[in-house]
Amino acid sequence: MTEEFRREWFEKDYYAILGVAKNATPPEIKKAYRKLAQSSHPDAKPGDKEAEERFKEISAAYDVLGDEDKRKAYDKVRDMGAAGYGSAVPGAGGRGGYPGGFPGAYQTVDLGDLSDLFGGVFGGGRRGRQQVQRGADLETDVRLSFDDAMAGVTVPVTLTGPAACTTCRGSGAAPGTQPTTCSECGGSGQVAVNQGYFSMAQTCARCHGSGRLVATPCPACRGTGAERRSRTLQVKIPAGVKDGARIRLTGKGEHGAPGAPAGDLFVQVHVRPHRLFGRKGDDVTVDVPVTYPEAALGANVEVPTLDGSVTLKVPAGTPSGKTFRVKGRGAPNRKGHGDLLVTVHVDVPGKLSREEKELLQQLQDARRESPRATLGVA
Repeated sequence: MTEEFRREWFEKDYYAILGVAKNATPPEIKKAYRKLAQSSHPDAKPGDKEAEERFKEISAAYDVLGDEDKRKAYDKVRDMGAAGYGSAVPGAGGRGGYPGGFPGAYQTVDLGDLSDLFGGVFGGGRRGRQQVQRGADLETDVRLSFDDAMAGVTVPVTLTGPAACTTCRGSGAAPGTQPTTCSECGGSGQVAVNQGYFSMAQTCARCHGSGRLVATPCPACRGTGAERRSRTLQVKIPAGVKDGARIRLTGKGEHGAPGAPAGDLFVQVHVRPHRLFGRKGDDVTVDVPVTYPEAALGANVEVPTLDGSVTLKVPAGTPSGKTFRVKGRGAPNRKGHGDLLVTVHVDVPGKLSREEKELLQQLQDARRESPRATLGVA
């Protein structure tokens, strides 16, 4: 576990704060967080201190439940609290929390095991910087033509929501000023509290875990470092992108708390069908009609590709539905290009002239064996 144990984990039910069940999926947790954060964001309720505190509480809950490793550790802590072990932690309530042992059932608690689980919280552990609230991840969709998907293209994507404040550039400090390192915790965001034989890491009360102090908050964002606005990003789509591909742009999501990284932006790509070409993995597919004489006698036919056309040799006696492979004429990939899969279909005309009918009848009469001979019928 990368983040040190917090005593608050025993005391606060983050699932209840977000209004989700303990077995909620990550998408359900994210959806609940975004809904609550939007309604309680300081920008939505200016001057509402209760909403501001509620927003901080929601953010703290998502910081834990939105991270797979933190969530697993949090669940273990909550399970221990339900079993009575929580009262063995100083300040967590119950009968324990003092030097001299654990009365009754609490005598069986192995502090060495707890130290291993929580990264040295009971003394001797290595303290790390408190992780402040990272910005939420965002998702958006782009729709491309088949040709643009094959060639690669840069598309504009417009997002509306929390972004870095244009006045303070996300620092939360008024223009002309800078945040300073918290002298209480030395910028770590945590302070050590001695409890008899134990030493616990607690969130610094002065900087609230951020490790930094803002003497003069930005008047535009009231120190949050974020404002709600529209922004347009130029997203580069790589050549050969597949329908349904998900492209990640690190740090292009919602703005985080001051001093914390922004979330990521995930771009879902949708490719419109092409009138001629299809796709199978890195191979491009195309259907090409041929006449009966071309299939029977063999011929060289022109075949369209993503870049011009090529000549395909159709051997004599080629059956309808036969697929040929043209190397290196498929979709771009990391190794170069896939192949072009050409499927030929014998074209049967719907209308025939009198001359064509006579010639075909002669061909029919000249054929000595029925194609259905192998079926045992004429």
